[in-house]
Amino acid sequence: MAEDSDLEKTEPPSSRRLEQAREEGQVPQSRELMAFLVMAAGAGGLWMMSSWLVQRGEDVMRLGLTLDRQEAFDTNALGMNLLSLGSEALMTVAPFFLLTMVAALATPVLLTGGWVFSPKALTFNMDRIDPLKGVKRMISWQSIAEMVKGILKALLMGGIVWWVVSHERDKLFAMLSQPIESALPAFGQIILYAFIGFVAGLMVIALIDVPFQLWRYYAGLKMTREELRQEMKELEGDPHLKARIRSQQREIARKRMMSEVPKADVVVTNPTHFAVALKYDREKGGAPQVVAKGMNLVAQKIRDLAGEHKVPIVELPPLARALHRHVEIGQEVPSALYTAVAEVMAYVYQLSEFMTRGQAAGIFPPSPPTAVAVPEGLDPGALD
Repeated sequence: MAEDSDLEKTEPPSSRRLEQAREEGQVPQSRELMAFLVMAAGAGGLWMMSSWLVQRGEDVMRLGLTLDRQEAFDTNALGMNLLSLGSEALMTVAPFFLLTMVAALATPVLLTGGWVFSPKALTFNMDRIDPLKGVKRMISWQSIAEMVKGILKALLMGGIVWWVVSHERDKLFAMLSQPIESALPAFGQIILYAFIGFVAGLMVIALIDVPFQLWRYYAGLKMTREELRQEMKELEGDPHLKARIRSQQREIARKRMMSEVPKADVVVTNPTHFAVALKYDREKGGAPQVVAKGMNLVAQKIRDLAGEHKVPIVELPPLARALHRHVEIGQEVPSALYTAVAEVMAYVYQLSEFMTRGQAAGIFPPSPPTAVAVPEGLDPGALD
């Protein structure tokens, strides 16, 4: 049962899945929203430009119905009149069409936040012309929903047309006997009412269709738990590969750390379980710095390197444990351990003085410290 649940698409799409869908041209679409915006822009255009459109319409109609007798026998003049009439008509409706075009282009911005152009959507796909898959799409629940929506839309639009025609029936019949100067404004007013009715109907349809299209889009991109796990592996990388990389990084850091041991001033040991290498830079000042530390095999390697390069080794278990627990590589010794470390560094400087001048004078080497005061709570061994 657990395996079946992992294969069911119950998880919402991830951001990567949504981005991949956009790259393939899969974005939520609503033809009803586009129709509403186009009709609303058209109604607004008619409302704002009604008087101008009526005036331009009268001029174009007057130009089209005016014909000089001499021009009737001149084919060139007739062609020029038709060209002039077409350009005037085009200039009349151009602002109206430009407004509706802007409304159509605004649809994807409202749904997806911007325009999406995907070359992948233009590639040839055999599935689009597969007859069997085409039949399945025709009898799917989505096609049935679209059919029901189309029927309801037709009924609503037809009802609006019937209402407008029945409400303005007397005006329509009266226009037949009116002069063109008064008939055109009246007809334009009826067209405007019809547009407003269409816009109201399309707004209702769009308010229903947009949430449905968004739900269908995100439902179609749902993922299984196995797909989510696989995506996380791809994003984060193969765990085995990551473990190998971390192992290599630790090895590189260990080699870098070991290269600092020959430069250290002293190595404080447990004596076998812990080893911490300290270095004091007189030019920088401050406190001694931990340049290397380790446990067990790493501690043994630090001691071996210190012995090879004649770095003093001091066995102070409490101090070694405290330094290993509380100080990271590259950090300075904390103030709580200043006194203990100062005793060790004093021994190191005495030993260095003895190695350079004391041997020739027959002076005995200094004795390494056997015990130093480590503040209570800093030695993990004492806590255990």
